[in-house]
Amino acid sequence: MGDKEEQSSGGVKYFRLSEIEAQNSFKSTWIIIHNKVYDVTKFLEEHPGGEEVLREQAGGNATESFEDVGHSSDAREMAASMVIGELHPDDRHKIAKPVETLVTTLKEESSWWSNLVIPALAAAIVTLVYRVFTSESE
Repeated sequence: MGDKEEQSSGGVKYFRLSEIEAQNSFKSTWIIIHNKVYDVTKFLEEHPGGEEVLREQAGGNATESFEDVGHSSDAREMAASMVIGELHPDDRHKIAKPVETLVTTLKEESSWWSNLVIPALAAAIVTLVYRVFTSESE
């Protein structure tokens, strides 16, 4: 692993982001969750969500995906057994979520709202027009 890996005074093994990114094959699959590095290679076939879910995150930051799924405490304990070290502190800013994502999320919520309100209004108008025409023809 060479000079990319470092040992902290507390015994934690640090890995550089470039080294983690290189571990994205079926022979070696590493992911990052909350700045901890997990070797999930042997777990690929056993993962209840399917190995492709882990493969999509291979060599990168899987924190958001891991938390979005809402893993059980058993799953978290199992994951803890796969920790091989931590992302080097100098590389942590490289995987930090950009602030712009919050703006994107707000835009998505507003478009979801308008996608619901506009069809509802259209349906109400069509219903009113239909009732007006059917009542005139009677």
